[in-house]
Amino acid sequence: MNKTALSAAGMDRVSLGERLRQIRKERGWTLAEVARRSGLATSTVSKVERGLMSLAYDRFMQLADGLGVDVSELFAQEGEVFAPKSFSLTRAGEAEHHETDLYVYEMLGAELRNKQMVPMIGRIRAHDVREFSEFVKHTGEEFLMVLEGSLEVHIEGRETAHLGVHDSIYFDSGMGHLYVSAGAKDVTIVVVCWQPGPARNGEDKLFTG
Repeated sequence: MNKTALSAAGMDRVSLGERLRQIRKERGWTLAEVARRSGLATSTVSKVERGLMSLAYDRFMQLADGLGVDVSELFAQEGEVFAPKSFSLTRAGEAEHHETDLYVYEMLGAELRNKQMVPMIGRIRAHDVREFSEFVKHTGEEFLMVLEGSLEVHIEGRETAHLGVHDSIYFDSGMGHLYVSAGAKDVTIVVVCWQPGPARNGEDKLFTG
């Protein structure tokens, strides 16, 4: 990753950390309380809040659940709750984004809160499964389609799925899974995660995945 990309990723982590701190302070919670509710280590919550760490999607959802907010609320203060006749248009290049060393997520329809689907454009930076320390897993169902490049989808207990442009896959997100670029270039995908159960709008809801 070049210096410009590193700078952008760092700014993204800082802004996310500031938003996390704001939500935590509004609730009057300590770092330890957020950790207890989310199931994350207190040190992890602290590092995210200080802009020193990025989270993979499953940990990111744990954090949102622990805070009792929709994941989109971690990106922006303004938004509206999804309701009949709700409408959201996301122009190319205007999506809220979250970056890790291995993935970049562009969150689509981020201004709509408490929606059951989480649509994203993803860029897969990982080029070797050994770059991961563990599989990603979370409650719900997941759909992805490759837009550019060649992708390997590694799912625990199953043979690796090799996807080319416009190939797609739908699976239970509770199975451990990883996305890896099979070529020299990063891969671009569209991915939609469905989150089961009621919308996240209660302060006492705990992550159960």
